[in-house]
Formats: sequence, structure tokens, C-alpha cells
Amino acid sequence: MRSTAIAVRHCVPLLTAAAVVAGCAAARNDAARESFSAAAPFSKTIVGSGDTVCWSVKRALLSQGYMVDRPSDSGVLTGTRDYQPDPKLNVSLRLQTTCSDNRDGTSIVFVAASREESRLQKLKQTSSAGIGPATVTMPSGSAKVLGVVRRETIQDPNFYNHFFALVGQYVAEEQRTHAERHAETRDR
Repeated sequence: MRSTAIAVRHCVPLLTAAAVVAGCAAARNDAARESFSAAAPFSKTIVGSGDTVCWSVKRALLSQGYMVDRPSDSGVLTGTRDYQPDPKLNVSLRLQTTCSDNRDGTSIVFVAASREESRLQKLKQTSSAGIGPATVTMPSGSAKVLGVVRRETIQDPNFYNHFFALVGQYVAEEQRTHAERHAETRDR
């Protein structure tokens, strides 16, 4: 009976280590299982010139309250919107878009959105004083800081479908306005 208890006591750390290793291996395989598919919700081909479609992407972001940052790359737009559903929670939505003219009367728009949640947390602060091994560390107060508690790429196809639908509305509006201007010029 005693030898069984000793054997169990020695096996528990080995079983715990095996479980940790298996968990780490499973996490590594998640990236390996990532698949690439043409059916992903992150891109859409839209009828319209590159100028019209890219302008419509910018209008869609601005109309929904996103702050737009345009890097030096001409086809890339990044929009960010923050909100606070709770006094201690901040949510940031970030959309990075790329649009390109296909040179056949259509343009392709790529978009990837991420959501980041930050929560107000108390951070304990300490002060240290001393020389070498005779150092004393003492609490000196606390501060409230925003700490990221969750970050994810938005996978919901409906989110992207709503974005592309809004871009499509602005493209149609731009095309109508362009056609009306062209008709006025021709009638003069």
C-alpha cells in the first residue's frame, strides 16, 4: 500500500509535465491548422474604378466614426474607433484596408479587422533602496492603468458584409454623381 502511494506521488509531477507539453503542442498546431481559402470574408471585388472604390472605402470608414490614418502606401487605409461600454473597459476596433484597381472595371478591397479590449487595472508600485544584497523593496502605492485583456481578429462574415455593402452604396452614389456631371457637361 505504501509503495503505491510513493509511486503515485512520483507520477503526479510527470503527468502534470506531460499535460503541459501536450497543451503547448496543441497550441502550436492551431497555427498549422490555419487554412487559406478563397471563401474567406476578408476581400470583395466591387464594380468600379480604383479611385472610386478606394474613395468609397475611406468614406465608409469616416461615416462610421473611424479615425483614418493613411500611411505612405497609396492603397492602404487604417481606421480606428474606440468606445467605452463600461467605465473600466475600453474597446478599440481597428480596420486595415487595401484596395486595388483590377484594370477591368472592377476593384478588389481587402479588409482585416481586430478588436482589442483593455480594462482599468490597479498596478502596485514598489520602491527599492539599498546596496547589493542588502536591498529593501517596499510598497509605495498603486496606479490605475489600462491593460490589454483580449485581442482578436474579427472573423464574423456579417461584419465584413456590412462594411462591403456600405462601400458598395458609396460607389453607386459616386457613379451616379459622375454620370450626372457628365450629362450636364454634354447638355451645355
